[in-house]
Amino acid sequence: MLQIEEERELRLKRNEESLREISDLIRKCNIRIIGVQEGEEKENGAESLFKEIIAENFPNLGKEIHVEEAARSPKYVNVKRRTVGHIVVKLEKLNDKERILGAARQKKITYKGTCIRLSVDFSAETLQGRRDWNDIFKSLRDKNFQPRILYPAKISFRYDGEIKTFADRHKLRELVAMRCLAPQEILKKALIPEKEKGERGYKARSKELNR
Repeated sequence: MLQIEEERELRLKRNEESLREISDLIRKCNIRIIGVQEGEEKENGAESLFKEIIAENFPNLGKEIHVEEAARSPKYVNVKRRTVGHIVVKLEKLNDKERILGAARQKKITYKGTCIRLSVDFSAETLQGRRDWNDIFKSLRDKNFQPRILYPAKISFRYDGEIKTFADRHKLRELVAMRCLAPQEILKKALIPEKEKGERGYKARSKELNR
């Protein structure tokens, strides 16, 4: 019975991974524009707005970039949402997306003088998996271990002349705990499980109240 349940969970996990890969594949030529106020695209359309951004920031690329479609996501305005919706642009060529994002990493991107961001367009599952590495990425970057986030949601960094790559936090936590991988002190705080963090915070607050 236990084996059947484990096999079922494994199949479900594989199906979820397949769906994520399909979703990411559909989006592979997309760029997300983050930070443009709602309604800016109403007069001339989202595609025209994207071309304005390219002309303002990458004038040498403007005539070479071809857009299939562009639209605000989500299409409706939610007045209760604190952040503005993103604009998703689908390009004809993957190479164009990579050139734009590569150039965007080297400078601040603006639209009519206001800072905005250009980003890859991944599925929600892939984005969450990549966000889960944020604290570890920052710790490694601060100590110059040259971390990178790899597709779909892996982290790699240089240590002792080698590139170490991990697909999940649990494996990295095990190696750090067994002292098989340094730098233990750099990663230790970032790898503390959320439950343990909560317990430590509770104990610290209790200690303060008892003083």
